[in-house]
Amino acid sequence: MLYLIGIGLNLKSFSLESIETIKKCKKVYLEAYTVDFPYELNELENTIGQFEILGREGVESSKLIDESKKNDIALLVYGSPLFATTHLTLISDCKKAKVKYGVFFSASIFDALGETGLELYKFGKITSMPRWQKNFEPDSFLDVVRDNLSIKAHSLILCDIGLGFVDALKQLEESLNRKKMKIEEIVVASSLGSQKGKIYYDSLINMKKKHKDIANPFCIIIPSELHFMEKEWLEGL
Repeated sequence: MLYLIGIGLNLKSFSLESIETIKKCKKVYLEAYTVDFPYELNELENTIGQFEILGREGVESSKLIDESKKNDIALLVYGSPLFATTHLTLISDCKKAKVKYGVFFSASIFDALGETGLELYKFGKITSMPRWQKNFEPDSFLDVVRDNLSIKAHSLILCDIGLGFVDALKQLEESLNRKKMKIEEIVVASSLGSQKGKIYYDSLINMKKKHKDIANPFCIIIPSELHFMEKEWLEGL
């Protein structure tokens, strides 16, 4: 049997049900290619015991399905286990291979965004900002933001693993210039759900000047038209 287990946003987010399941599994894997963890992985090991880190190639191969045919296998996923399409595909593969599966949910970054004061039902399509490399500088994430703004919806931009905050702001600014778009204030949420969690609301220029030390993981929110309660909350941060 294959278990997909969401480990939440901090070291104490595990449910009792999840911990009991992990203990009975023959092998435990950690999916570690979609997020910069807000804690050291050896701290996680101290909490739940030994596990093996599995990269994208391992998760997307038949490895987990093959092993789950003979033994109970767990795949640990930061946040909620079905937030990414890759993990939904795993369930589809289980069904095709007639392998039993179980899912244990936990809090995701989207749950934690309620702490920003922005109304969750006003968020539009979620997008992501890749880490730019030589000859690879995609800015299509702003097309999603533009579409969301057109219907007065907030935009959540998930930042790629390995993308630091200063570079993310540079990429955002350059992309805005290319697309001839202007935005006023932005919201930055860092390590939400953990004791280090922080939320910032400021202009893009001030973010660059005042908040260079924001640590991973973080996300960027482009707010649309604000309700007065949303505005009061953000200005009171």
